[in-house]
Amino acid sequence: MGHIHAASQIRLVGAPVEEGAGRPGCALGPRALRAAGIGAALGAVDLGDVAPRQARPLCHGNAALKALPEVSAWTEALAEAALAASEGGVPVFLGGDHSLSAGTVTGMARRAAALGRPLFLLWLDAHPDFHTLDTTTSGNLHGTPAAYATGRPGFEGYFPALAAPVDPRRVCMLGVRSVDPAEAGALAEAGVAAHGVPGLGRALTAFLSRVAAEDGLLHVSLDVDFLDPGLAPAVGTTVPAGAGRRAALAAMDRLRASGRVASLDLVELNPRLDRGGRTARLMVELAARLLGRRT
Repeated sequence: MGHIHAASQIRLVGAPVEEGAGRPGCALGPRALRAAGIGAALGAVDLGDVAPRQARPLCHGNAALKALPEVSAWTEALAEAALAASEGGVPVFLGGDHSLSAGTVTGMARRAAALGRPLFLLWLDAHPDFHTLDTTTSGNLHGTPAAYATGRPGFEGYFPALAAPVDPRRVCMLGVRSVDPAEAGALAEAGVAAHGVPGLGRALTAFLSRVAAEDGLLHVSLDVDFLDPGLAPAVGTTVPAGAGRRAALAAMDRLRASGRVASLDLVELNPRLDRGGRTARLMVELAARLLGRRT
């Protein structure tokens, strides 16, 4: 068991979902990442874009919720796509807003369960995205995927039933610097480790040691707003004082050296907010460093 085989085929899976975000543009993310050369940089096979399932009517008591039927339909389709693409390969999901991870993480959790191994989740994001359907006040469902994937209550009957919830104690959040009070309480209750940018390297090293000790598979979910907005402006949820270029590249090198990364999300790239494609190119560079290729 142990390391992901270095020769595993890297597979690009487009997830042009923007219904979970507060402003349009993320649906253009997969195209921008492809234009920035991600296929060649990773030596990847491109499986094209996932299409959502047919949305079904859903009514919820939280009137703030936006696009619940659509995000639920995307979640179902992306979970199936993740399960399929991870058979003998390393899927890289091209987002799309962060609601896509409700599908990709749960699909990868099913893959890990089928292999008899635990799934660990590394969440590189300014936000923990740990709201439930009941606690979100913005109603934007890109704020809920980590809560859903770890089995927090309140998603039953709205999102697909969880075949294999991720143990919240196997989740590490890095770069977090914008947490709502409801999320803070839920993170503490669930036992999720959330760290800011200072001490990022130490926290990552400790987490990777745990992944290795349990012979786990690792899913990495990389949000553009993990990075400092001066470096990566193309995101609708900028938060100051994000990770700098050197720290981000060092984290990718450490992840590559671990040999544990089984799948990767690249999320929240909004090309309408980019400057000459610089954010897309940086995301490609980070992915190439993480997966052992060089741009």
